[in-house]
Amino acid sequence: MRAVVEKVKNCTLYSEGKKHSHIDYGFLVLFGVHETDTLEMVPHFAQKILKLRVFRDDNDKMNLDIQKIKGEIMLVSNFTLYGRTKGANRPDFTHSAKPELAEKIYNSLLSELQKYIPTQSGVFRTHMDIEMVADGPGTFILEEYSTPDAIY
Repeated sequence: MRAVVEKVKNCTLYSEGKKHSHIDYGFLVLFGVHETDTLEMVPHFAQKILKLRVFRDDNDKMNLDIQKIKGEIMLVSNFTLYGRTKGANRPDFTHSAKPELAEKIYNSLLSELQKYIPTQSGVFRTHMDIEMVADGPGTFILEEYSTPDAIY
């Protein structure tokens, strides 16, 4: 699993040209699923997102997680996170999970995050436009591997 986590002041998602969801202060999470990822990995990955201490405290240090600031999450499926360009200009997506597996894992992560914090979704397998105001910017990459020695 791989996620690009962006701190945002707000974020609005449109699917097929229609407004679908909106969040205020929090994270835009672009989430990709690798072909070897499993549902059992989801709870730990959700905690990685929830415990990421990147919001400023009273001393102006990145020390607070999203729950402490009462933020929100916009979770968007993004198979292109596993696109490989080594030796080519056109990305190879062969290591991205098949849509059926990716959708199950995406929905599981969405449900897991919603247990703890307001979380909005994108629309799986549609074209999405995302408007956001970045805060910082603050961009972080999180990864979880299906086996300890897996290399994606």
